[in-house]
Amino acid sequence: MKDAESGIRGSYWLETAPPVHPAPPPSGDLSVEVAVVGGGIAGLSTAWELVRQGREVAVLEADRLAAGVTGHTTAKLTALHTLIYDHLRRTRGPEGARLYALSQSEAIRHAAGIVAELGIDCEWEEAAAFTYAQNPTRGEELRAEARAAREAGLPAEFVTETDLPFGVAGAVRVSGQAQFHPRKYLLALADDLRRRGGTVYEGTRVVGLTEGEPCVLETDAGVSVRADTVVVATHYPVFDRALLFTRLSPRRELVVAGTVDEDRAPRDMYITPEQGTRSVRSAPHGDGKRLLIVTGEHFTPGSADVEQRFARLSDWADKHFPGLTFTHRWATQDNDSTDSVPLVGPLHPGSRHTYVATGFGGWGLSGGIMAGRLISDLVGGREVEWAGLYDPRRLGPVIREGVSFLRHQAQVARHFIGDRLPTLTGTRPEDIVPGDGAVVRLGGHPCAVHRDESGQLQAVSATCTHLGCLVAFNRAEQAWECPCHGSRFAPDGRILQGPAVKPLEKRDL
Repeated sequence: MKDAESGIRGSYWLETAPPVHPAPPPSGDLSVEVAVVGGGIAGLSTAWELVRQGREVAVLEADRLAAGVTGHTTAKLTALHTLIYDHLRRTRGPEGARLYALSQSEAIRHAAGIVAELGIDCEWEEAAAFTYAQNPTRGEELRAEARAAREAGLPAEFVTETDLPFGVAGAVRVSGQAQFHPRKYLLALADDLRRRGGTVYEGTRVVGLTEGEPCVLETDAGVSVRADTVVVATHYPVFDRALLFTRLSPRRELVVAGTVDEDRAPRDMYITPEQGTRSVRSAPHGDGKRLLIVTGEHFTPGSADVEQRFARLSDWADKHFPGLTFTHRWATQDNDSTDSVPLVGPLHPGSRHTYVATGFGGWGLSGGIMAGRLISDLVGGREVEWAGLYDPRRLGPVIREGVSFLRHQAQVARHFIGDRLPTLTGTRPEDIVPGDGAVVRLGGHPCAVHRDESGQLQAVSATCTHLGCLVAFNRAEQAWECPCHGSRFAPDGRILQGPAVKPLEKRDL
């Protein structure tokens, strides 16, 4: 493996997108017809659809457009979501599986039409998607998935041959899917949104919502945004009034990428649920090369062995693609709903003017584009046949998936209570080595203490500002992470990722 650690860079999508000038935050209070909170694929897709319908729209992004979860994806646009259709057939019936396949496939076709209409140079490539297994015992599971996907309307088939450099016991293959450069796509979408009269504000963190006529959003800078309609598209909802946090489980996945000769790179997209997930695809790189992108090793935020996980993923890639020259590595974060279907629609049962898009389970590209079309139609009063499938107010599927729901709540309770115990007799600040961090008890309170590479210590509260779980340190990414709901903070307490909207308070050592 050719892996000069100091030369490994972060997200390839952020590095290779065209440079853009940040859009400044609003200079004062404002009023719009629709305010979209979040500038990833779900938020920008929703805003673009609404602007195209003649709505006055403002996008409020806490950081930079398409630089959060969307900027760290593997960028596969497919309706084949590992092993979903046999599950849906059993839990939602054949009609539920059909609507899922139809809505996700429509999202892919819609994105292809946008790329053509706007002439977006985003490395769009049509490809087949595969869900494969190497373990022969999973053959019948894959055959059942192929049957369910085909009955749901996808061009699915069970195959035993792929263009991977190793054998498989079997795979589900679906043709007519796509892969692309997500940030190039979304920056072009944002440009067109502005041309159509929409506005974008970056560096604008929304911290409060008052529902009414109009709704009022408050930013961390004290600016008020009045809007007839509000769409919350922050990946994990930053408002808890719908109690959606009880139905979402956060997970992180690692990504390693490097160049291979063009004739050795797979041209299709692959994923297996085995080995903690392994996802493989390649992207154009020029000069007879392609960029191989390998994803896997999913884990709960705050896990302590991220470096080892990166090593396992790199070793797997190097074993199957010898001579791979690693150039990038990064991580992404996803939220799984307890019933395996995204939550897209009214924010809560009493909502009249607020909508949400979340819980995409690792398939946020097709899901985000689908959400944009669904929410824009709901705002416009139009009926959508798959609205009920994704409705966040649904109860029946949650009841049927009660085991997953209770398991998630047990995990949260374990972290909320159990993670506090080690701090009673844990690490002392003087024991922390450069580049590492630990939760210690100082002055009777749990503190998150980090020592930088120069040896300087800094301390912040270890209590997540979202719902009070204790954070843990991710040394590989130099971040404090909440294992309960996925909030992430820089060593100095700054918010890296919600749902938290307030930083960790500083502590005096």
